[in-house]
Amino acid sequence: MAAPNLGFDFEREAQGFRFVIGQPAFRLIWFAQLASQLADKFVMFSLIVLAYRLSGVSTPVAVTLLSYTAPAIVVAPLAGVIADRHDRKLIMVSANFARAALVALIPAATLFPVLSGSFYHLLLITFLFSAAGQLFSPAEAAAIPTVLPKKALLTANSMALMTMVLTLVVGGALAPLVSRLNLYAPYWWAVGLFALAGLLILAAPIPRFGRGSRLVRRRFFHQLGVELKEGIDALGASPVLRLSFAQLTLAVLVLFMMFTLAPAYVSTVLGLNSQDSYLILVPATLGAILSGVVLGQFGRRLRRSQLLVASLVATGLTLLSLASVPLFMREISTLRDSTRLFGAAFSFLLGLEFGALMIPSATYLMEHTTDSVRGRIFSLLYMVYNGVTALPVLLAAALADTVGTNRVVGGLGLLLVGVGLGVSRAARRIFEPVET
Repeated sequence: MAAPNLGFDFEREAQGFRFVIGQPAFRLIWFAQLASQLADKFVMFSLIVLAYRLSGVSTPVAVTLLSYTAPAIVVAPLAGVIADRHDRKLIMVSANFARAALVALIPAATLFPVLSGSFYHLLLITFLFSAAGQLFSPAEAAAIPTVLPKKALLTANSMALMTMVLTLVVGGALAPLVSRLNLYAPYWWAVGLFALAGLLILAAPIPRFGRGSRLVRRRFFHQLGVELKEGIDALGASPVLRLSFAQLTLAVLVLFMMFTLAPAYVSTVLGLNSQDSYLILVPATLGAILSGVVLGQFGRRLRRSQLLVASLVATGLTLLSLASVPLFMREISTLRDSTRLFGAAFSFLLGLEFGALMIPSATYLMEHTTDSVRGRIFSLLYMVYNGVTALPVLLAAALADTVGTNRVVGGLGLLLVGVGLGVSRAARRIFEPVET
């Protein structure tokens, strides 16, 4: 579906944040994304506090978080099919209101004595809540290219990255603080934010799309398989989509690994307290935000094929530096106190490179998928990087405990340098012909 004609020369005007924010439909979608992602992080971090408070041990916390992540694998494929078959605006509105209602059940359960001291009801509520979120994400990703011209998608994805990073940081900081005032207060905040997001999407002039449902008829699972195969075939038939999909998955894998290894890294490599992991995470967050700002405003002037390869190699070299240089600095007394500054500076650089890995890849996916299959492509992406990346992250954590965090970080760096150099020629051949 073509972007609406709003009276602009898109080839000349569709660049930078001013143009993108100036589009009423996208502006409302982005504000809704900001509200819903902040609400989602409030719920996620508050569940950790609540599950531990109710049980007093760590295992229920892990099980609750598993019920939060499981729908990414179970529901995501169906969510993509729904996004390509039905009105995406209706899906997004319904998902936000459904999440508001489900979150409200958590504090409401305290009214029933049989539930007030148990965490088991949280598992079902959390699973249903996360499943509703999975319905929202591919519908949103599929709708954005229908309200913006292709030239503006790089900026839109830059804003999406900044939203993701900011809400993760703000939600992670505020949820525990609000929980101290009242254990159930964060959930009421989340209810209000989800309701606001639903109203914003309801007001957005999003083109209606939907070919009707064929999945309610007989042979449901057979038809679902056919629908999913269409998405997989579309992904397999396009070298641009395959390479973008792989790079985006790799970027998220690097992000998850660094979050997982951050406490061990600051302790065993930098020689600081494990609680000082903010020295890695905060600079990396700031770097990712700056990357989103720069690419969103000026990214169209760069060749994305070169940016993708350069960011892979640069990220690998940064990880190699993070793995080796601090250990050398700690051996020299005059440099020992500089490890803190070094770790912060190179983590900031890593955040910059993460944005350069993620934003162009997501943009290529939006630009080169048809409207009829885009929801399934993005649902496959969410399923892969929520499901498949879990094993490498767990493996990296186990290896860090066995052979050392610096060796794992350095090994990941070598892998990225090798991949970047290995795909450089293919990236130029695949991406340059479609760049404009």
